[in-house]
Amino acid sequence: MTNRSRQPAEVHLFRLDEDSGDRLDAYLADRLRLSRSRVVELLVAGLVQVNGVPTARKSRHLRAGDEVEVTVPAAPPTAVVPEAIPIELAYEDEHLAVVDKQAGLVVHPAVGNRNGTLVNALLHRLGGLSSIGEPDRPGIVHRLDKDTSGLMVVARTDEAHGRLTRALARREISRGYLAAAWGHVDEDEFTVDQPIARDPKQRQRMAVVETGRPSLTRFRRLESWRAADLLAVRLHTGRTHQIRVHLRSLGHPVVGDPIYGPRWQKGMLGAGGRWADEFDRRVGRLFLHAARLAFVHPVTGEELSFTSPLPEPLHGALEWARRAGSASGGGE
Repeated sequence: MTNRSRQPAEVHLFRLDEDSGDRLDAYLADRLRLSRSRVVELLVAGLVQVNGVPTARKSRHLRAGDEVEVTVPAAPPTAVVPEAIPIELAYEDEHLAVVDKQAGLVVHPAVGNRNGTLVNALLHRLGGLSSIGEPDRPGIVHRLDKDTSGLMVVARTDEAHGRLTRALARREISRGYLAAAWGHVDEDEFTVDQPIARDPKQRQRMAVVETGRPSLTRFRRLESWRAADLLAVRLHTGRTHQIRVHLRSLGHPVVGDPIYGPRWQKGMLGAGGRWADEFDRRVGRLFLHAARLAFVHPVTGEELSFTSPLPEPLHGALEWARRAGSASGGGE
């Protein structure tokens, strides 16, 4: 299947035999298996009638005898072209898929980057994705940076997409990362609770900004090497570049980060500097990997949990770091 084709609009008619007390938006979201945001779009567009009269009031409570007619236009065809790009799926069913994304793969098309993305690959592999959200981002519930590898969930149906989005907002989707950070953090376990926004001085990147959006990241040191630490990371919010920005704000940027820590290790002296040079060479990319993902299936209610091992060259660099000596003996 290529991109989603234009289909005729669907008209749905509901007659209430008894008082439900439901809000109009909640009632339609449940009956049509759409997200509430999609239902609101239909209301605003004048495509919902109650007893023959168009209404845009989502909070209206339904009563016995009400007739609700809804016209659901076909989703506009996406301009994203399916492409036979190799990708690895950790799980798939008719509702969703879990992707183990390789580093270097952009998640969705953007200006100047229309092809060669994960969405192009998914449309070819799965044949279709949910229609919620922007046309260039079908199925995308959450994202990984281009240079970050690992697990992410994508939606194949609107029902799954809406429920996964709400679960993500309620922090019911657990996301765990592995990161190597330059230098040595002060504590074995710590939390960074600092707001993030566009860097006012360099708009192409993010920064800790007092007026930014609330951002919370939890860190736990797993191993300590000669000039870097291996950290387990838990995201409690999902801001752009959140892990990278929070570690940079502490003075311990992610190893191999071309935006927030380029050549940081060059300021180190003696054996530590030589070790850092070699480690940086062996890593060869951003040392950030989405290693764990857990959530309740939005349709079946099954508890799903996935792990992804460190890919190469990260795994090889980790093994070298252990052999080359550690600061506290961890990992040996």
